[in-house]
Amino acid sequence: MDHPKITDYLITALAPIIWGSTYLVTTELLPSNSPLLASVIRALPAGLILLLIGRTLPTGIWWCRALVLGVLNIGAFFYFLFVAAYHLPGGIAALVMSFQPMLVLLLGLIVLKAPIHTNQLLACIIGAAGIAMLVLQSTIKLNMTGVLAGLAATLCMATGIVLSKHWGRPQGVSLLTLTGWQLTVGGLVLLPIALLTESLPTEITLLNGIGFSYLSLFGALVAYAIWFRGIERLPAATVSFISFGSPLTACILGFVFLNQSLSLMQSIGAIIIIIAIWLSQPKNKREPQSSLPKLDTPLSKMT
Repeated sequence: MDHPKITDYLITALAPIIWGSTYLVTTELLPSNSPLLASVIRALPAGLILLLIGRTLPTGIWWCRALVLGVLNIGAFFYFLFVAAYHLPGGIAALVMSFQPMLVLLLGLIVLKAPIHTNQLLACIIGAAGIAMLVLQSTIKLNMTGVLAGLAATLCMATGIVLSKHWGRPQGVSLLTLTGWQLTVGGLVLLPIALLTESLPTEITLLNGIGFSYLSLFGALVAYAIWFRGIERLPAATVSFISFGSPLTACILGFVFLNQSLSLMQSIGAIIIIIAIWLSQPKNKREPQSSLPKLDTPLSKMT
């Protein structure tokens, strides 16, 4: 595989930046207590649009793979993400999900046979610490429903990243078509559950419509096409670390639109998150041999 370009990192980073706005849009624009409805409307229209553009359906083993990826990356992930957003402040939900890179490293070792480097472990630790400094406040009381939903969303996303990297995409199928398969599957899986378990809102306001449209077109169609492109071009662990941009964006948007002030500690946390993303990147340069292990030395060679 060719070495990734700096543009690959920058383009991929746009996806978590867009997702970081989910917390703001959910709390300010969407109807309350309708996570399944929000998930369906976010995924299904975008998926159907891409299916109409691509006009290609899965074949063979890809029916099963599209189902698995659609549930992990879209259906289950969207649902748990919205439940977490409804029950936790956006920053706390992001903090819970900061454990995702650690899961990706472990799953990548098992599925992709990708060695874990010490710089990646260090990036996990300081990234989680940075997110804690960015979002934690002593006055916040944690809601266990939200915490468990955030952990479930984290597990779904981590598994989805690794399997997407492992399976790639079928020959002759465009990235947009593969994205459409997953968005459609995720939406269709959630649709009957939403109809059975949630009552529809009595009215949809203009603001609700704007929120749903934004999440479907940008939060799903655009962001996931960018995200899957990044998974193709970058190491799985690298893509996972880039997702740290989501809580950073959530806090910045809270500062700009909700008058949430950023303390010195939060500002330092934001800088630490950026350092963690930089530290996690693979080092391609050859360096002189040393008797001490380098930060990017696989752990297996340190024992």
